[in-house]
Amino acid sequence: MTRTMTPWTRFPRTFAELETEFPKWMTDFFTPEGTFGKFELAPEVNVAETEKSVEVTMDLPGMKPEDVKVEILEGRLWISGEKKEEEEEKGKTYHRIERKYGQFRRVLPLPTKVEAERVEAQMNEGVLKIVLPKAAEVRPKAIPVK
Repeated sequence: MTRTMTPWTRFPRTFAELETEFPKWMTDFFTPEGTFGKFELAPEVNVAETEKSVEVTMDLPGMKPEDVKVEILEGRLWISGEKKEEEEEKGKTYHRIERKYGQFRRVLPLPTKVEAERVEAQMNEGVLKIVLPKAAEVRPKAIPVK
């Protein structure tokens, strides 16, 4: 039963893959000082396609629109930005810090041609939504049957 719930896409499928991936995991996990390494900020993204556009949504809680950059280059959507660490307040001793800070960049291949000059990006309550209108030549055309 638990076997069907395990996401196998994140784990090596063969011992050869495990042998090559394990040293990388250890290097990524531990810094040279022997402490837990810093984690990368990699916001999750959804890409959906409708009849007229491609819609991309990304969760960026606590970020402002001016902290995010959206570009289209060579058939790919580039989303980058920086989530700045909050200033530590005097008189507080942190026992645990799990919130992620730092720079990020996501590069997403676009599933179809889009009209770059008509792309719209909006940030609302920590969710970035990008609407990329499809190019006219790739939109479906209704052909009347006679």
